[in-house]
Amino acid sequence: MSHISKPAHRVRSIMLAAGLASATFATGIASAEPVTVVSWGGSYGAAQDAALFNDASKNSGIDIIRESGASMSKACLQVESGSVTWDLVVTGSGGSASAAEKGCLEKIDYSVVDVSDFIPGMYTDYCVGTDVFATVMAWNTDKYGEPGSAGAPQTWADFWDVKKFPGTRAYRANNVDGALEPALMADGVPPEKVYEVLSTKEGKMRAINKIRELKPHIAVFWGSGAQQAQLMKDAEVDMITGWNGRFDNAKKDGAKVGYTFNQAMYDFDCMAMPKGAPNKATAMKFLAEISKPEYQANLPFHITYGPTNKKAYELTTASKELIESLPSHPKNVPMMLPIDLAWYAKHRTEALEMYMELMSE
Repeated sequence: MSHISKPAHRVRSIMLAAGLASATFATGIASAEPVTVVSWGGSYGAAQDAALFNDASKNSGIDIIRESGASMSKACLQVESGSVTWDLVVTGSGGSASAAEKGCLEKIDYSVVDVSDFIPGMYTDYCVGTDVFATVMAWNTDKYGEPGSAGAPQTWADFWDVKKFPGTRAYRANNVDGALEPALMADGVPPEKVYEVLSTKEGKMRAINKIRELKPHIAVFWGSGAQQAQLMKDAEVDMITGWNGRFDNAKKDGAKVGYTFNQAMYDFDCMAMPKGAPNKATAMKFLAEISKPEYQANLPFHITYGPTNKKAYELTTASKELIESLPSHPKNVPMMLPIDLAWYAKHRTEALEMYMELMSE
């Protein structure tokens, strides 16, 4: 996911001299260089700060420098130029799979990072899952009704049906992650066959052509989760693709927005480490810290994304209603298409080139 950049800011654990000495003795790492942690802006970055980063920094004694504007493309450029300044970078799972294939990422040291209680599939050799989210179809409820109501949109075919659901659309800009799959489902491809079809150039072009068909009705191509939320708060578009947690937070802020998990894409965000990260050892310890269930248990209070650590569900004090609203809840998972990381590792580069050509038309 790509998001609006914000200026870097430094998060420091403020301690008296005696406290600092104690922390150094206890952890052996408080005197290390600060770890540069890069995430996204808006409500997502704020949620990670509140649930994960701030407390993990304080409790571990590891100072961090927080930056926004996370991007695997930027991380790979740093690696290619030999000027790596980032230690840990938030990314979507597909982006990490593609970056790993290009040799841009360090392997995760799982003797340091404990994933024994993680949901299966929520980590890879190069990325550790931080949250479970869904790419969904969302809409203005004043115009199309509440989710589940008679006449409300239900499928990607509805998203494309501008006669039955007249109005403006918003779609992803300049990034192919989660962009081609809806187009094929709208074109009648069963979810379980989507990645098989997308594994051919003809299948990718079929998806591109389906988006091209909708393009006259796409009023905005969004570039970040913060923009998704703002578009719905301002009622600037009628129907949009995007991330469920962003829409839930927009709704809290007064937006008339609803969405469905039906045919959504089940995915996870994760933390990756650029190859040649300047503070690799300390960063790996910080990654281990934020992967603990006590931090992830707090995440749903700030954004409706599910923890990747199963023990977090035992520790959280979140209500039953909140837990059932998470994309990782067992009642929601069967409705969705799981992201295929093998496809993204092999096909993302070609698919992105084709998608960018469409963007330039």
